[in-house]
Amino acid sequence: MKIHEYQAKELLKDYGIPIQDGVTIDDVAQAEEAIEQVHRAHDTEQYVIKAQIHAGGRGKGGGVKFCPDRAAALENIQNILGMTLVTHQTGPEGRLVKKVMVGPAIDIKQEFYAAITLDRTKGMDTFMVSSEGGVEIEEVARTAPEKIVKEAIVPGFGLRSFQARNLALALGLEGAAAKQAVGMFQKLYQLYRELDCSIVEINPLIVTGAGDLMALDAKINFDDNALYLHKDIAAMRDLDEEDPAEVEAGKSNLNYIKLDGEIGCMVNGAGLAMSTMDIIKQVGGSPANFLDVGGGANVETVKNGFRIILSDPNVKAVLINIFGGIVRCDRIANGIIEAVKVLDLNVPVVVRLAGTNADVAKELLANSDVEIISADSFEDAANKVVQAAKE
Repeated sequence: MKIHEYQAKELLKDYGIPIQDGVTIDDVAQAEEAIEQVHRAHDTEQYVIKAQIHAGGRGKGGGVKFCPDRAAALENIQNILGMTLVTHQTGPEGRLVKKVMVGPAIDIKQEFYAAITLDRTKGMDTFMVSSEGGVEIEEVARTAPEKIVKEAIVPGFGLRSFQARNLALALGLEGAAAKQAVGMFQKLYQLYRELDCSIVEINPLIVTGAGDLMALDAKINFDDNALYLHKDIAAMRDLDEEDPAEVEAGKSNLNYIKLDGEIGCMVNGAGLAMSTMDIIKQVGGSPANFLDVGGGANVETVKNGFRIILSDPNVKAVLINIFGGIVRCDRIANGIIEAVKVLDLNVPVVVRLAGTNADVAKELLANSDVEIISADSFEDAANKVVQAAKE
């Protein structure tokens, strides 16, 4: 799960990490009061207006503006709130800005990058820093990978003091700033572990004109599987920032991710789903989604899966690829038949069933009065659905 910048900063603040504070609003009518609040709290007449969406590159897209006075701040709030912000992460369709944060302008002396995430190749959390802050870290990794310094964190030990000092020194920090960085990095890792985060990122982490470290921006994502432990974090979820079909799938306990292709996929098991998408690509098609109905699929699950897949107007054909291990194939077949009847499908459906009661399932499909294209093998199913989509 993702949260907004202003929410991430509140969590950093809870852990004693200095942040660029601000006031977040969702209505232009709140603008003047928000500007006044920032003025009173920080004794400033210079402001920064920041669009709050779940995507990076906001500054390049026009969603972050420096304002030298109140009039400019008010104008930029009016321009940004309600705009469709297009960045490299939103795609060409962009994202509607429903919230903006009004913050004080900060005197910036230096900019850095700091982040923690899991390195799956090593099986360890990894703390990364770079002297190239304020830019896309992917670009730094591509053009100057030597400027990214990493410390792998041994499970059970946490971020040790010498590792935090190494990271501070890698940024060229000395004296009080280095000491502050060591404490900040240890608090950051504490937050990462205690809140079950999948990534914590500060970009940029700055040194102010007064020599203090501060998180100017923040990104925090969470492990969905651990959200039941953090009801307060789960309450921060903004459904407006998520794909409606993915939200609906979650309500039905389906694992769904929308893609850009034309062939809808309904599969049980993540590994089989990935293999199904791969073979569709190999035979010349393009998957429209990842949809894992899980091991306990039933009639209702299949019907919900169809509804979600067909909510994507790009879908021209559907491939159902089920291996009956925990779930019986005849149970899935009955679900398919009922779903096709109820939903009045207008796209071809290719079905490949293997495993428990597969023969019974094939007979049920063959004797039904619904139009379903049966496939005998994995490759046969892929070829038939790609051909059906083309026709």
